[in-house]
Amino acid sequence: MSVLVALMNLLLLVIALALLSPATEAQQGTYRYHVCPNTTTFPVNSTHRGNRDSLLASLSSNGTRGNGFYNTTAGRNPDTVYGLFLCRGDLSAEVCQGCVTFAATDISRRCPVEMIAIAWYDECLIRYSNVNIFSAEAEEPATVLFNSQNITDQDRFNQQVQAMMSETATLAANTPPGAKKFAARATAANLSSSIQTLYSLGQCTPDLSSSDCDRCLRFAIGNLPRGSQGGRVLSPSCNVRYEIYLFYNQTAVAPPPSPPPAPRGNGNGRRSWPIIVAIVVPIAVIILIFFLACWVLKRRGKKKYDAIRAENAGYDITTVEALQYDFTTIETATNNFSDSNKLGEGGFGDVYKGVLPNKQEIAVKRLSRGSGQGAEEFKNEVVLVAKLQHRNLVRLMGFCLEREEKILIYEYVPNKSLDYFVFDPAKQGQLDWSRRYKIIGGIARGMLYLHVDSRLRIIHRDLKASNILLDGDMSPKISDFGMARIFGVDQTQGTTRRVVGTYGYMAPEYAMQGQFSVKSDAYSFGVLVLEIISGQRNSNFYQTDGAEDLINYAWKLWKDERPLELLNPVLRDNYARNEVIRCIQLGLLCVQEDPADRPTMATVVLMLNSYSATLPMPKEPAFVLHSRTDGSMPYKGLESTSQSIPLSINEVSITELDPR
Repeated sequence: MSVLVALMNLLLLVIALALLSPATEAQQGTYRYHVCPNTTTFPVNSTHRGNRDSLLASLSSNGTRGNGFYNTTAGRNPDTVYGLFLCRGDLSAEVCQGCVTFAATDISRRCPVEMIAIAWYDECLIRYSNVNIFSAEAEEPATVLFNSQNITDQDRFNQQVQAMMSETATLAANTPPGAKKFAARATAANLSSSIQTLYSLGQCTPDLSSSDCDRCLRFAIGNLPRGSQGGRVLSPSCNVRYEIYLFYNQTAVAPPPSPPPAPRGNGNGRRSWPIIVAIVVPIAVIILIFFLACWVLKRRGKKKYDAIRAENAGYDITTVEALQYDFTTIETATNNFSDSNKLGEGGFGDVYKGVLPNKQEIAVKRLSRGSGQGAEEFKNEVVLVAKLQHRNLVRLMGFCLEREEKILIYEYVPNKSLDYFVFDPAKQGQLDWSRRYKIIGGIARGMLYLHVDSRLRIIHRDLKASNILLDGDMSPKISDFGMARIFGVDQTQGTTRRVVGTYGYMAPEYAMQGQFSVKSDAYSFGVLVLEIISGQRNSNFYQTDGAEDLINYAWKLWKDERPLELLNPVLRDNYARNEVIRCIQLGLLCVQEDPADRPTMATVVLMLNSYSATLPMPKEPAFVLHSRTDGSMPYKGLESTSQSIPLSINEVSITELDPR
């Protein structure tokens, strides 16, 4: 027996030495990427700074939470800080604690004065914000990492990866309530004429619903790199990864095999111990070989695995190669651009529904040939716009540039556009007040992202009801943003001779003088809010109480202290009085004649989310003082994205859009 004991001790020593280095590294947390935009910062010696530090200390002290996830807040409004951490689902509480402790210090060093920050490590992520981030799916900002080793038979390998990642996402999203939203799988894969094991992992923050988790994972999977032996996508709410080597703790994912039954002794020790040795030694050798192989592969994989850029720059999800579709694929998807697939028409081109070979539904915008851009400039602008990703924006998935065609491919949004519901008497009842209020808030958040948080600082210039699409949950998605850039119209100058917009939504300084800014978008938003509340179009508003348009009518009701009469009659049995009045006041503030009197979208979002915020009283809005505008519009040179043509003041060209 002494020989057996000595052998087992030697085995344990070798295993401990083999695993010591990786374990030591894991306790520190292996940094991958971080994001902390400097658009929102706090003073060094501020209350917000103290709350942020208290929050990080709280996260660090709760690193041993059983399910590897914890969220909490620190401070009171307006300096509340929301934060959370998420550890990889296969790691022990000790490793999780080590990563979170390290991350809490590391993120404060990398983001010293930023109110919003997120950092990813191999073992965990840590995140905090000045707005509520709990139970809210966030796909963006995201970063992509990939293994530098390529695959020979890329098409077959990519199909295998896609299938396995899809199964992993389904497993992770459908875990029981309260459990980790985590799954890992291993399957055999054909790799360069040999069979190797392909490993995958998917995980969401447990506070997400199953549908939000699945949506986040599908988004991440759709942006995994192609043709590489491994890759991963890291986002605030979820992450996915695949490799051809074991990168997670397999024993924590699947229960270990049951040990073989101990042989029954016959009372003769001399006869039984050779049998024990014969059974234990081969098993011990197999275990030793397994751990050594895993350690070697892990060390080799870490050397191969790298981001495309240096430590402080992540791999962009959108590249020209990843976004470009061939014309034949788009032609087949849209049934050769058949009229039966057409969803709508606009000044920038026609829109068709399409179905890709993988059954994914898309919306295809076949651009008219009015752009003077060259091919390379067009590609560059599309890539930039495709990087704008927010839950309240329609996602630009790619483009096609062949046969003198310029085509944009978008995600398909099933529930048509907002005007289809708001202005149709037969369908107005499908949007109750709570849904309308949610839509107003979603549009505001999407516009705030375009104006402030996106890397391009986009001014939409054509915000209107037909450019707000509704997804399956009736959540709003802003479309046609960035079209000015894609079509070669100057996006940064404050004045343009090429006015792009739709009558009824354009701010007076933009329509009359070509001056655009975030405040001209705010004006369009104000018109849209009043339309959502009333169910009537501003541009063809019928005469009521002597009012010539919806804005004039809303102002008269406000001035006469009868604002609730603006509310669509279908809503008057079930609505929140304070919310309706607040939205009317907000809409009137947005359509003030002087752009300086209009709120920014950041202020709009704050006003919608906080009942304690005091709104200023609106003045008489634009287009009411007829001595200044004469009740007419200068149509000469006006270019509308809805193919509007010069009409009388009480008419408008309307584009009815089917689902996109």
